[in-house]
Amino acid sequence: MQIDAHQHYWNPERGDYGWLTPELAPLYRTFGPDDLAPLRERAGVARTVVVQAAPTVDETRYLLELASNEPSIAGVVGWVPMLDPDAPALIAELAQKRKFKGVRPMLQDLPDDNWIANPALKPAVDALIASDLAFDALIFTRHVDALETFIARFPQLRVVIDHGAKPPIRNGDAGWHAWAEGITRLAKLPHVHCKLSGLATEAAQGWTEATLRPYVDHLLAAFGPKRLMWGSDWPVLNLNGDYLLWHSIATLLLSSLSDAERDAVFGGNAAAFYRL
Repeated sequence: MQIDAHQHYWNPERGDYGWLTPELAPLYRTFGPDDLAPLRERAGVARTVVVQAAPTVDETRYLLELASNEPSIAGVVGWVPMLDPDAPALIAELAQKRKFKGVRPMLQDLPDDNWIANPALKPAVDALIASDLAFDALIFTRHVDALETFIARFPQLRVVIDHGAKPPIRNGDAGWHAWAEGITRLAKLPHVHCKLSGLATEAAQGWTEATLRPYVDHLLAAFGPKRLMWGSDWPVLNLNGDYLLWHSIATLLLSSLSDAERDAVFGGNAAAFYRL
């Protein structure tokens, strides 16, 4: 079974997507399961993990309600205020929902790059571990030091790096070394996984298989096929690509793997990591 480990549904009329403005015309409308269904079916993707796109509990509940009526949604990664004193109780409450699988604090948008290294996060993280939930890390290279501290502090927490830590693909060689070194460091931590997603968004327009290959090759060398999971990042992907193109290019980029290894990247790893 193929599983898309990272995609979004949203409705701008809900009013809590601060980043989603009319200037982002391809994205500024409601996207729901009916929009993705024909693309999934053509790609052979049966189920998905829906990831939060607004830093609100209301959006998390919105996604869980959507998931309750949609068989193709295998899991939801939501948002909680992790430094709030009530966060552990909220996490325990949300964990009662069968499809609630983890949280994502949108680290890339926080003003403090070291936020994730704050020891005061411990009660919330302990609650995640107690409920066997995962943690999505949405980062750039500049967050690696703080995230490394966080990950080492909680060896029982399952962590996945979103979008390959957003490599600076459109900048060419500039930034490659720092990104690649950061990926190598994070991959040395055995309970850390990585999503093969979001790369097209970081590339310049007109990207090809050759554009992305060095980055995919490095992610594969660092994490191996047992700790990588394919995701579309749809509909954000529509800014610089499309679902079927990215799925086909990713298949080509992983053509050196065995059938079993490709099956793992395109579904098995996500199923195991998120307890789907």
